[in-house]
Amino acid sequence: MFTIEHEFDATVITLVDEGEAPLLEDVTINSFAECVTIEQFDARTEQVHKITLSTEQLRDLAAALDLPEGVYQLREAPP
Repeated sequence: MFTIEHEFDATVITLVDEGEAPLLEDVTINSFAECVTIEQFDARTEQVHKITLSTEQLRDLAAALDLPEGVYQLREAPP
């Protein structure tokens, strides 16, 4: 399950683990104009871990999910 909320400066997506136990903590993705942050609470340390991706890194990640093993460089098509 996931939710999508539009806030003043970001779109917030929350991913909820509904699989079989043991379940993992929710993942929150904040999409800003200049970057995307991914956050997840760690119950062992009682801290939130945060990763920040540039929009280019996010684009590369999205492409990588559908590609076979290898090294790639995405380039914009000429106009």
